Order: sequence, then C-alpha cells, then structure tokens
Amino acid sequence: MPRMLDVSDDVRAEIGDAEADRLLAGENAPGSYDCTSCRTPGDSEQERTSTVLFIGEETAVLAFAHAGCLPSQVVQVTEEQLQGAVRSITGEQAAPAHPQAPAPAHAAPAAPAPPGPMPEQAVLGVTSGLVLIDGELYPALVVEPTGPVARPGTTGPGDAFLPLLVEQGFLPVTEVGQLPPVLHGWSVLLATGQLHAVLQPGAGGGSPVAWWQAHQPLQVTDDWRKAAAKLQQVLVLAAPVGSIGRQPREDLLRDALDKAAAAGRLVGCTMPLAGT
Repeated sequence: MPRMLDVSDDVRAEIGDAEADRLLAGENAPGSYDCTSCRTPGDSEQERTSTVLFIGEETAVLAFAHAGCLPSQVVQVTEEQLQGAVRSITGEQAAPAHPQAPAPAHAAPAAPAPPGPMPEQAVLGVTSGLVLIDGELYPALVVEPTGPVARPGTTGPGDAFLPLLVEQGFLPVTEVGQLPPVLHGWSVLLATGQLHAVLQPGAGGGSPVAWWQAHQPLQVTDDWRKAAAKLQQVLVLAAPVGSIGRQPREDLLRDALDKAAAAGRLVGCTMPLAGT
C-alpha cells in the first residue's frame, strides 16, 4: 500500500530515485513506527510521515518521524554516534539497509565532547535542565568548556569562547528569564529518547554538521522530553570555563546561570528541536 511519506530532495539524492520510489510505494517503509523525534507511535498509511536520513562515515540510517515533528532531511553524524543509535533501537523497525536513527534530553550532566569550530584542545561539557521563563518550563542545554578556548589560528593566553559564539549568532544574556531569539540554521538533534548533538549549518548551505556531539547518546528526563515535544525548541546557554560548574540540582543550576548573566559571562539562543 502506498505510504504518506515525505522524501526531501536531499534524501532522494542520497538514497536514489529507485529506493525513494520503493519507499513511497510501501515496499521498504514500515506502516507503523516509533517517531524518531517524539518517540510516540506513527502510521505512514494514515498520517504524513517524514524520512530522515542520518549519515555517518560508513553507515546510513533511515528513520521515520511524524511530519509535524520533523521535516524530511539529511543529517550528518559521526559513525560512532550512528552505531550507538543503531544499538539503542535494536528490535525496532527500520528500513532495509538503513538502520533506524536518532531525539530528546533533562537535568543530568552530559559527557563532554569536542566542539566543531573550536580548537582541538577545547572540550565542551553539556548539561540539560528545565528553565522557567514567563511561567513556562523550557528545555535547556548549558554549554561550558573545561578550559579556555583560543581563537583558531592563535596561541597564548585568553579565552575567546564567548566572542566566537557571538560571531556565530549567539546573543549576550543579561536576564535568564527572557527567551533569546531563534538562531536559524542551528538545531538540537534528539532521537530514540536521547540527546545526540547540536547542529550548525553546513559549509556553503550544505547539510547540517555537528558543532557539539555526545560521545554516547545521552538520556534525558521525561519532563525535559515532554517540554521539548510541546515547545519544539530548546534554550541553549553558554558560559566560559568556571562560570557554571556541574550543579546537582536545577535550582542550583539556575542560580549559577543568573550569576553568570549578571557578570556578563553568558550568551544564548533558542534552537529548533530535533534534526531541524
């Protein structure tokens, strides 16, 4: 039976016209699936469904999502990250030759991972939590390096972490209780109930690439995931080393964020949820 699938031009270019046509005809696409974003059941025979192709160095993973949760697209990830996603969904349906892929995160420290545009010695730590803004709980990611970040191509003392982010479109945050504008082209990648990466625009308008990515997919709380699914966006805040620290509770995390904002040591933006 034909499926109500959305196959973007980018996905079609990667998998080929023949494979795309087979998917649309229902030959290789499951009828029912778990949405790779919100993790609730979907049915490609009854509702519009997006094909999301995750590509690693050697493996391609084709996932399915409610069209209302994710648009059809291609997302570049590392091979290690992709294999972790495949292992995490063992037993779930996936399209032949394209294992199913990576969705959402909450208040537990994330393992540090190397950032995209930063120097190799810079390591970012990411913590997820809920931040209250205008009476609404927003899912948030707090990014803090483990050491000073030098501007690429330079040496010596100094920390250019915040200026580099401002150049990318992040804005100074003076009040955590105000939601910063959306940073278009960036997104937070969530799949199979786990946080995978923060994506930035690819060079020359190409497919998104990872600015930060987890060494292993990170679990998030149900409350964080529900807030992310409701709002379809994530608050991303960043501060230089030593500004926030690893806080065991969300109230302590909020206190640290408020202090960093008051000291002029916090930048932020709002990013769309999932692989968008």
